[in-house]
Amino acid sequence: MYFVYLLENKIDKSWYTGFTSDLKRRILEHNSQKGGRTTKLKRNWEIIYFEGYGNKLDAMGREKFLKSGSGKNYFKKQLKHYLTKNPLLKEKLG
Repeated sequence: MYFVYLLENKIDKSWYTGFTSDLKRRILEHNSQKGGRTTKLKRNWEIIYFEGYGNKLDAMGREKFLKSGSGKNYFKKQLKHYLTKNPLLKEKLG
């Protein structure tokens, strides 16, 4: 099983999208600064969304889409209630 996930930084509310075959391990890596270039600079990442796939190429394709402008718009629609409950995140809806 492969996972595409969205992390949010608890401090500055930035987002990171990635994919992995071991979601729990990967989040631990991000929080111990062993993650990708983007997440190495920060700690306190929390998972706020994920999807599961049976095929690695499907997960990789979905990750690529979610990192695009259309994918970011998808997250805004998908996480509308989450974003409106947190006043620090309202600018992401803009």
